[in-house]
Formats: sequence, C-alpha cells, structure tokens
Amino acid sequence: MTTPSVTVFRDVRPYGADRAVDLIAVDGLLAERVPDGAAPEVVEGGGRIALPTLVDAHIHPDKTAWGEPWYSRRPAGSLPEYVQGDVDLHRHQRTPLADRAHRLLSHAVTRGTRAVRAHVDVAPAYGLAGVTGLAEARERLAGALDVQLVAFPQHGVRRTPGAGALLAEAAASGLVDAIGGIDPAGFDAVPAEGPDGEGPAQLELLFGLAEQHGLRLDIHLHDRGERGLGPLREIAARTRAAGLAGRVVVSHAFCVPELAGAPLADLAAELAESGVGLTTVAPSAHQVLPFRELRAHGVRVGLGSDGVRDSWSPYGNADLLHRAHLLGWTTDARTDEQLADCFALAADGGAELLDLPTVTLEPGSPADFMLVTGECLPQVVIDLPARELVVRAGRVVARDGRFTG
Repeated sequence: MTTPSVTVFRDVRPYGADRAVDLIAVDGLLAERVPDGAAPEVVEGGGRIALPTLVDAHIHPDKTAWGEPWYSRRPAGSLPEYVQGDVDLHRHQRTPLADRAHRLLSHAVTRGTRAVRAHVDVAPAYGLAGVTGLAEARERLAGALDVQLVAFPQHGVRRTPGAGALLAEAAASGLVDAIGGIDPAGFDAVPAEGPDGEGPAQLELLFGLAEQHGLRLDIHLHDRGERGLGPLREIAARTRAAGLAGRVVVSHAFCVPELAGAPLADLAAELAESGVGLTTVAPSAHQVLPFRELRAHGVRVGLGSDGVRDSWSPYGNADLLHRAHLLGWTTDARTDEQLADCFALAADGGAELLDLPTVTLEPGSPADFMLVTGECLPQVVIDLPARELVVRAGRVVARDGRFTG
C-alpha cells in the first residue's frame, strides 16, 4: 500500500477569514483530516492569508527578453511593424528560447501562477523553434506549472506563404494543445504575396486542423467594429457546427467593449450558447472586456499577461495578481466586491477556460494556494504583498520569491 504524501499548513486564513485553520494536503488535494497512521510534514502559516493560485490565460513567453540585457525598442504604429519587431528581437536574443521561457515562467510561479496558456509564434522566420523550445520549458516545469501550448501564426496564414504548412506541422507534432489564429478579416484577409495566398481562408484551415487533430482553438482578434464582430460570430457558428463548445477561445476581442445594452447582451448569449470563451489582458479602459456582464450571461472569460518585456513593449511582469490589480484600475473597481471580482477572474476565469479544477480551499479542492501577509482579499489586490509561499498539489514550489520547483 502506497504511503500518502501529507502536509499540514498550520494556522492560515483562507481568503482572509477572521479565524485561522489548518489546510491539510493529501496527495495533492485538500482533505478534512490527516489519514490514520500518516506522519505529515508541517509548515507554519503564521496567520497568513491563503489564496488560490492563479491561471494566466494568455501569455507569450517565446517573445520575452525577461532577464536579458536591456533592449531598446523602436516606435511601431501598425501590426506589420510590430511583427517585424518580433523578428528583429528574435535575431538579437542570445539566450536559447527554452531557457528564456523557463526563466519567465518559473518567475510566474513565484508570483502565484499555477497554469498558463502560452502562445508560441509559428512562422517561416522561426519554423517550429518556439514550439520545441516551449515544450522543453514545459517539461522542466512539470509538477510546478501546467503549460498549455498554442501554435500561433502571428505573421498571418494567408499573407505569409509557408505559415499554413508550418501550422499543420505543429498541429501534427503532438507538442501543442491548441491552434491559434489572427484577425481573419483584417491583418490576414488579403495575401501579402501572390493573388491566392495559401489556400483556404484562415478559419476554414484552423477549424479543420482542430477537428483533425483533436486540438483546441485560441484566436487573436484585434479588429474592431464589424470587421471584428463578423469573424467573432462566424467563429461562434463554426464552433456550434463542429461540436467544439468549450474548446474555442477568442483573445482580446476588442470589438466587444464597443457594445452595450441589448447588442452586448445578444452577442453574449450567442457566445454562451456556442461555448466560445474570451480572454482579456486589461490593456486599457476602452479595450478591456466587460467581464462581469459577459460572465452574467454565461460566457467564460479569463485574464492574461499578454507580452512580457518583448519587442512590442518594455512592460509586463508575468505577475497575474498585479494583472488583477490593473484590471481593477482599468474598470474603476472600488468596492470590496468589485476587487474580489478581479481576483476571481484571475483565479477562476482562466481555470474554466483551460478546463482546470477550480480551487476553493475546501476539502476535495486542489491543494494549490499561496500565502501572503495582509488583512483581507481586497487589500491584497490593492497592495500586492509578496507571495511568501506558493504551493502546488500540496508541495511548496516557491518561497520568498525563489523558485524551488
């Protein structure tokens, strides 16, 4: 008979409760009591707040210059210019992609992240180097962080000859969990070279690959107005037709915040019925998704970091608690309930999108939590205290900002 792995985290306050309790982790799950005959390890919580660890639903670790010498970025005003900036930074980097990604994602663990959805560029400029590099980083992080890989055609499919074939190769590799896409009606609508592009329209190709290989879809949609809403509705219709409810996500969806009232309610109902989820990175007050209204209609919504110190921007830190703080800032969250909603989007919203169990800190819940010093949950969202202890499946994986694996 296998001896269970048992750790007691003594004297902690779940969600900032007034009364401290012990959290008992047994084989990666929280339990009501220590099993008979077990000799548990004991970790003193010292009255700290216990909070669920977070799920970053949208991050680009392959592009990062985190921990590298400072890179001076040049001005860019269009998506093609930003894409070219990615290529230039890629050529400039000297640290292998797998090491840079591991450095960034292990840092994310120290800040209380338990899972990420990582978008990885697939284009002729890189081949599948990003996919194999992230797969290596994922293997090194096993047990501390769940990593879902998205093969993402940042350079477009129709406008970049060879990108579609590489996307198909990535889909067949067994290394990725999802296929990505980008702005079918805008950036990728007209081939950059040649009159016929690379065969089928982008969404036809993406859904075909997803069905053929049993993969998820996660499509970047920056276009606004009808140029964004048209593809969003087409994605919903294709999702229903293909029976892919719960397996398709649209990232950013900047066309959605432009809606209000009945048009927003109608679109939300359509997305909920089709099972299409959305992610936001809270970039600004006019681009952040109206997540409360969407969730009230049954739409799954997650929160992500997006780029972290990449060619697009020197900002970003892979700290999803800080991103929840920014979400509160951009949505003018003031009440305790509104601030708690921002935390819940970081903790529960991404978990729903990635089909991970929600952490409740109750018996039967995954033993995935962090300990922080503070008064209450809303104060934690505002003050961003140090993540003194990060626990994954009952095992300490970070302590005082240091990744322990």
